[in-house]
Amino acid sequence: MDSGAWEIIHIPNKPAFSPEHQPTLKVYASVIKPKFANTIVRQLCKIAPLEDLRHVKRVRRKILPDNGEPQLTVILCLAPEHNDHSKEMPPDVQKLVGPYELSPFITEVCKYAAVSKEEWEEQCKIWPTSFHPPTYNIDGIGGFSEEDTHSICKFMSVAINLAVSSHKPLVNAAVIVDPSVKRIIATETDQVYPSFPCDMTTSETIPFNGTGESNHCQSIDRVINGSSEIYLNGVLEKLNGSSSAVACLNPWQWSLQPHDADKCSQWHPLRHASIVAIESSAARDRHLFPNSSEGFSLDHSQPSDADSPAKKQKTSSNSPDVQNDSSREAALRDASIEKPYLCTGYDIFLLWEPCTMCAMALVHQRIKRIFYAFPNPTAGGLGSVHRLQGEKSLNHHYAVFRVLLPGHAHNALEEIKGLKHVTAES
Repeated sequence: MDSGAWEIIHIPNKPAFSPEHQPTLKVYASVIKPKFANTIVRQLCKIAPLEDLRHVKRVRRKILPDNGEPQLTVILCLAPEHNDHSKEMPPDVQKLVGPYELSPFITEVCKYAAVSKEEWEEQCKIWPTSFHPPTYNIDGIGGFSEEDTHSICKFMSVAINLAVSSHKPLVNAAVIVDPSVKRIIATETDQVYPSFPCDMTTSETIPFNGTGESNHCQSIDRVINGSSEIYLNGVLEKLNGSSSAVACLNPWQWSLQPHDADKCSQWHPLRHASIVAIESSAARDRHLFPNSSEGFSLDHSQPSDADSPAKKQKTSSNSPDVQNDSSREAALRDASIEKPYLCTGYDIFLLWEPCTMCAMALVHQRIKRIFYAFPNPTAGGLGSVHRLQGEKSLNHHYAVFRVLLPGHAHNALEEIKGLKHVTAES
């Protein structure tokens, strides 16, 4: 496979805008007398805090050109977008107008914090903002090595082939990978509709053999480590049908299907590919570590963001892959191997961008990086509609990447599916 024909694009926490075209919000502001500045700011922070505009400075200081005197202007509160009347200010803010001789007017401030010095300089032309250059380094944001790119392309090819190999209609596919050892942990597809075959999952009946891995995962490992070639040829004709059965693209499509539970006991409207893969990963852990405690207490001293060192499964460098029951027992006796905490440090590869439900499930599982091939223009949670990776209130954040397929396949797939082309700039 020519990995150079592929392209991996980081999807940032917020939409990227040109420095000259920054999204803005309307606010009420007023010139104030310097002697009242501290008092007014303290009161405004209590009655009208700007929680979502922490990057915006509350007070703007400007030197008047005519007399060289400083002029202070303070942001009073957010303004409604539909009118310009000061009567729309909250009552507590209006109470400050008379005592402090305020003259409210509406102006604009930048909606998002700057991510570059160029953005910050342009923002300050509108209203002063603060700029904090990122001090972290998420793997891949600065680019991938040739080896990493090759590995990512192979795992994405696994997801593509899994989605189109034996399933009609077309479904989404999820591949969970431990990047520290480049090993597949789980491979699953959507299990939403009862019309699908019941053998679509590796965890439905007897999911594992003596190796501690599903049979399907083993076959994929042999492809990656053996032939090293997973061609996309022959995939296009399988993708030219309807994508209405892809769960994350059409979260409510299941309600229109006949509900015959006798056809398959595993079907459920919430069994999207990511959710099923998480279940399969947990089943694998229970099989490999049957005597370990089911309960875990998360080490809160370890930061959980994608930029922090991942708490990965510990494996000795000279330990071979578990091949049978005896080697599995030997591995369990090896104190250097510990049961991983959920999916901490793992990557997941998806054919389509996950919906917000699946994106949130991956937050709870402590996934480190998410790679997807096609955007989800109807319900995407990581760039197309929402950007869950930029939600500051969450206690874990992962890095998100879009993997563009080789030119000939990518262009054809975009034309077939009619999907919006999403890059870091859109």
